[in-house]
Amino acid sequence: MKNFEWKADNVEETISFAERIGLLLKAGDVITLEGDLGAGKTTFTKGIAKGLGIAKTVNSPTFTIIKEYQGILPLYHMDVYRLKDSEEDLGFEEYFEGDGVTVVEWAHLIEDQLPIEFLQIQLFYDDTSGRKIVLSPKGSRYMQLCKEIFE
Repeated sequence: MKNFEWKADNVEETISFAERIGLLLKAGDVITLEGDLGAGKTTFTKGIAKGLGIAKTVNSPTFTIIKEYQGILPLYHMDVYRLKDSEEDLGFEEYFEGDGVTVVEWAHLIEDQLPIEFLQIQLFYDDTSGRKIVLSPKGSRYMQLCKEIFE
């Protein structure tokens, strides 16, 4: 499938772009976030939360693995970086198939547990030129979502 790219020159533009995505999300949508430490995964999630009408401060769930926030739709924010075994049954499918939006940081670590369709977002940070954000839709729902985002 085709990839889509966005350039953000600062944190505010990253949050604004993610907020635009958040406004278009539906129950059951799954977003995966990949990028080096400091690339902006949690910042991006803050923008999605803003688009979902979540007023509470969003921060990394690194030590809790999953944090839940209530907005127009629930947001399930996962950081699976510290999982030792991707075979651990933490009930991810219940979130993926649930009534909210799921955002998974470091999703490649649980690749075998991800749904067939999701939107993969990669963030590349550069001190001098901001962030490059690459959206890779996996499935027709997410291809349509990308088309709406980039209209």
